[in-house]
Amino acid sequence: MEDLIDTFGEGPILFGLALCIGMVFGAAAQHSRFCLRAATIEFSHNIWGPRLAIWFVAFSAAVCTVQLAIATGHLDVSNARQIAAQGSLSGAILGGLLFGSGMILARGCASRLLVLSATGNLRAIVTGLVLTLTAQASLRGVLSPLRESLGGIWTISGGRSRDLLAHIGTLPRTAALVAGGCLLLSVVFALYRGNAKSRTGAAVIVGASIAAGWIATYAVAQNAFEMVAISSITFTGPSADTLMGFVNERELPMSFGSGLVPGVFLGALLMAVITKEARIQRFEPQMPMERYLLGGVMMGFGSMLAGGCAVGAGMSGGAIFALTAWLALLSMWVGAVVTQRLTEDGPRARSAGTCPQS
Repeated sequence: MEDLIDTFGEGPILFGLALCIGMVFGAAAQHSRFCLRAATIEFSHNIWGPRLAIWFVAFSAAVCTVQLAIATGHLDVSNARQIAAQGSLSGAILGGLLFGSGMILARGCASRLLVLSATGNLRAIVTGLVLTLTAQASLRGVLSPLRESLGGIWTISGGRSRDLLAHIGTLPRTAALVAGGCLLLSVVFALYRGNAKSRTGAAVIVGASIAAGWIATYAVAQNAFEMVAISSITFTGPSADTLMGFVNERELPMSFGSGLVPGVFLGALLMAVITKEARIQRFEPQMPMERYLLGGVMMGFGSMLAGGCAVGAGMSGGAIFALTAWLALLSMWVGAVVTQRLTEDGPRARSAGTCPQS
């Protein structure tokens, strides 16, 4: 790693690693149909179905592999932003509720919209752009004062205060063992609910990609001359930075985030082409455009307020047991379930219980 950094620099190495990890994640997410929205819809209908099972497989795999890497000394997340920096409990709650609600309206979370965009879904492309622009406005633009005000209502200091394992007195190896047991049960459950072995295996790869992101950035940070923030897969922040890089810079800045977004897109595109699932999908009369746009705005602001999207906070942050990440994830579930029950249109919606191609 030192030789690679000496030759190419930290930025290109991070970009290349993110591109590879993103391609694996994108291909696996497309094939497994990994989607938090689909899981929450089944849950809201009291259906323990195949899409809920896939989400549990991916989440359990993420927690198991990340905690195993920590327990074996291959990863140290004590300096990760989700643990070390000051956090916002109010932001996690309010942002999570907004994100979950917007996810239902937009028919997909940030990661799902990016994956669907690669398959030719024009609705996902437009909604994703709205989400990204809102996230940028919430981070550095006109919406940032509102985000800071809401986030400052209830804060928590960094360090052990944000470490959920420290609160409950559990070691990483214990967490890895428990998560491993949950992963085994989730795989059995997924197969029992009719998921193909390849889709179930792809869901495991989705979760393992989270660990790959943490380990890759940690390895670079350990050998870099400059300060490198360790992180893993997340979408709203990197999507906003990548879009602004294309708009404002003559060359795209090399970073983990800027490599992740095109990597996921390429991986999902290749999988869609291989499985012959790529096709153009447009807005239709029964799918009003304003609902998608409102959902994109809610997710963009909510994710910046909550400290990440369904994958960034829910999976990456949840896998390292950041307290605010688990709180944000729980709030996303609550917001999604409540919104689904308020907006569903009777027996037809309840009988669906799945997530269509947005």
